Parts: sequence; C-alpha cells; structure tokens
Amino acid sequence: MAERGLRERKKAGTREALAAATLQLAVERGWEHVTVEAITAAADVSYRTFFNHFSAKEEALLVPAGPDQPRLSARLRAQPPGTAVLDAVRAALHEELAELERDPAALRDRMTVVLATPSLIPRLVEMGSADERETAQAIAERTGQDVEADLYPALLAAVVSAAVRVTLWRWQQLGGATGLVTVVDEALDALAGGLPPPPPVA
Repeated sequence: MAERGLRERKKAGTREALAAATLQLAVERGWEHVTVEAITAAADVSYRTFFNHFSAKEEALLVPAGPDQPRLSARLRAQPPGTAVLDAVRAALHEELAELERDPAALRDRMTVVLATPSLIPRLVEMGSADERETAQAIAERTGQDVEADLYPALLAAVVSAAVRVTLWRWQQLGGATGLVTVVDEALDALAGGLPPPPPVA
C-alpha cells in the first residue's frame, strides 16, 4: 500500500512538472513555439514519459491535473441526494472552481495564453464537450428525466458550460481580483433570474 502511494505521488509530481513546464514555455515563447520535446527537456523527463500523462501538449496546458481529474459531472453526482438540481449544480461548480483557483497566478497565465491563441479556444470547448454530456446525464439522473428525450438536462448542462467559460474570461478581465466562486455566482444568479436585459442605451 505504501509503495503504491509512493508511485502515485511520483506520478503526480511528474505530471505537475510537465504541466508547469508547458505553461512556462507557453508564456515565454508563445504557444506556437512550444513542442513536446522542449517540455520534456524543461521537466527533465523522457519524451515517452510525457505521453504516459498527457495525450498532447494542449492537454498539458488545458487539463494540467490530467485527464483523470474529477470533472464537473463527478462532482455533481457526489452532491447529497435530494438536493435541488440547481443547488447541486452550484455546489459542484464551487468545488470545481475552487480547485482551479488553488494557484491563481498559474490560472491567470493559462488564461492569458488561451486568449492570445485563437486555435486553443475550439480545443478547450472540444475537451469540455465530453464532460458536458456526462453532466447532462447526471442532471437527468437527479431530475428523473431521459437525457435523450427531454430538453432540460442537455440545455442546463450547455448553459453551465457557457457560464463557466464566461466566468473564466470575466475573472481574467478583472485581474483575478474577484474570486471565481463570486463571479460564477453572479452568472448563475443572472441565469436563475431569467437573464433580464440591461436598460436600453438612451
């Protein structure tokens, strides 16, 4: 058991080193000039080791904790049974964003790279689409609906995905001065209120 724990810690340490090297190189050189060879050299591991942790350099930047990290769908399923679906979604989002904000400087750098690299945005959306489908399934389980036949689960999952993206962009624009949880609550409150439009410009 102790040996397994040591292996897992070493694996996590290598993954963190690769993710950190990817981000540092992206900030220093620009994303287009980052290669897997440069990442592995900076992290002092073999080229093959990189692919034991990430499928591509984009994954190392966008999903630094690795593809097996807890996703929103898993956090939603872990909420107490009987919790109202919107409350459960909010609590799951709080957990997800609090985890992202553990290293705010790295998150700001990552967002800066993404916003400066248009080709990364579709990849970010693509990587989130699988969990969006799983989130829709988790919502359907909570509401007793059919994820294929009923509109609500897929629609709420899509709205939540959009709210997270807008939250991250807004948090970056605010310079990280306002916590992610506060920003996402602002977005969720607006949605829950029916997203009333602002007054017309005079």
